Amino acid sequence: MARPHVSVVIIFLNEERFLEEAICSVFDQSCSDWELLLVDDGSNDGSSRIAVNLAARMPHRVRYLQHDGHANLGMSASRNLGLLEAAADFVAYLDADDVWLPTKLECQLALLSSLPDVAMTYGATLYWHSWEPTAADGERDYLIGPGVEAPAVFEPPELLTQFLEGNINMPCMGSMLMRRDAVVAFGGWNEEFPGLFEDQVFFAKLCVERHVLITDRCWDKYRQHQESACAVGIRSGELSQARAKFHGWLAKYLTQHGLHGSATWQALEHQITRAATAVA
Repeated sequence: MARPHVSVVIIFLNEERFLEEAICSVFDQSCSDWELLLVDDGSNDGSSRIAVNLAARMPHRVRYLQHDGHANLGMSASRNLGLLEAAADFVAYLDADDVWLPTKLECQLALLSSLPDVAMTYGATLYWHSWEPTAADGERDYLIGPGVEAPAVFEPPELLTQFLEGNINMPCMGSMLMRRDAVVAFGGWNEEFPGLFEDQVFFAKLCVERHVLITDRCWDKYRQHQESACAVGIRSGELSQARAKFHGWLAKYLTQHGLHGSATWQALEHQITRAATAVA
């Protein structure tokens, strides 16, 4: 197989229930110029078998990756493994319990190919409740847009400022397409955040460094269920702890990049104050 145009990375940990549907949404893409990297974060259910068997059947398109010793190292380390092994100029991540709509790669590749200074693009996401046929909540499916007039290109670090101020919604994982060299240049995923707020850390780093294009198009479905990382984090109380850790990390990061006292810094201070007020 010739060098692909985009590397698709699906990380998974015990996602036997949903993994095949996520994989099918990649194979259903109108753009076929991709490779699929299935990164196993130490699964002990049938999802490892699903990924290994697919890679064995289609070695020209699909690769199975795991950490040494089949270890569980977390989301950031698993996404970094996929990034390290990616052969394409563009990288797209899809969580194993979510799905893409069929024109996701075709449309986003066209956008980024036409804008060489833009490192990432994303759009709206469908928050998906009706995936479960027995649930009487299909009417609760809803679309969350980025919160700005789109399309729009943001210079660094304006998008991060708007996100911290609550004016713009952070992208869901399945909504993003990015240039691999840009992500490698700022160090990829921060493995100090193995899960919860690891996406916000990544988003912050990218927005401080590079231009981002936002559109109002929807290309992904974000499955809502009680075993998702966010739902588990809320129930366990870990989400608020992770938010505080993120705030501390971001303050240091902005200082290191000469942004102490900037509009972005002030937006972070306001977000920290709002978070403290909500807890109180």
